[in-house]
Amino acid sequence: MKRLVLGVQYDGSGWHGWQTQPSGETIQDVLEGALFQFCGVTVDTVCAGRTDAGVHGLEQIVHFDTNLARAPYSWVNGVNAFLPETIAIQWAKELVLDDGSQDNFHARFSARARTYHYVLSNSKIRSPMWSGRAGWVFRPIDVTRMREAVVYLLGEHDFSAFRASGCQAKTPVKQMYDIRIRQQGELIVFTLKASAFLHHMVRNIVGSLIFVGTGKREPSWIADVLASKDRSIAAPTFMPDGLYLAKIDYDEKWGLPQMASSDLPGFLSLL
Repeated sequence: MKRLVLGVQYDGSGWHGWQTQPSGETIQDVLEGALFQFCGVTVDTVCAGRTDAGVHGLEQIVHFDTNLARAPYSWVNGVNAFLPETIAIQWAKELVLDDGSQDNFHARFSARARTYHYVLSNSKIRSPMWSGRAGWVFRPIDVTRMREAVVYLLGEHDFSAFRASGCQAKTPVKQMYDIRIRQQGELIVFTLKASAFLHHMVRNIVGSLIFVGTGKREPSWIADVLASKDRSIAAPTFMPDGLYLAKIDYDEKWGLPQMASSDLPGFLSLL
């Protein structure tokens, strides 16, 4: 038995999120269906972090156990042949599996940090070209004000104020390593890196930063929201369209052929 690790990329626009559902219209359902067709046996996958409906994955990390012997390129090309055009395995890595050992690689529990991008279109008129790929705000946004506000979010905090009511995380305390905000014309990209994220945490933070950027609140308001630990104080959850799971950090000992942590979606590579 060995543990296969996959780097999976997907456009989440037409799917009901990652986690399996009775409808079968999720990334996990479709991926496991393709693996069944390729392997001839049922495969149960584990991912690094479940994404919601409409959220994209630039490099979702998935693992499963198998006794099949295949070359990495065979796993990639073979399984991709059974996947729709909006989902594709980018790479595969075989790791040794030590039965019962706590030292085995695990897509979720071996992760050291997660990085998300949120792409926002800031224009008076919505652009159909960004439909499903970017959030949209028509009011002018001051990026400088938002950059002043993110300082309050860095470090270890209780992020309850940015946590969805249905979040199942054991603790709301997370370490925020970095938040960057870049702008090119009408596009604004937020990049957040943390030890882990609560359910809807990125979208709730982005929504609150937009409140600051549009002048509804002062930058220091973010500190008040954080300290309150009260979800009702923060801004409403922002739309999922522009959210991308970008990178999961692991120890180099696993030798995973991942993208650089700063990589943006291909159509934003010049930003």
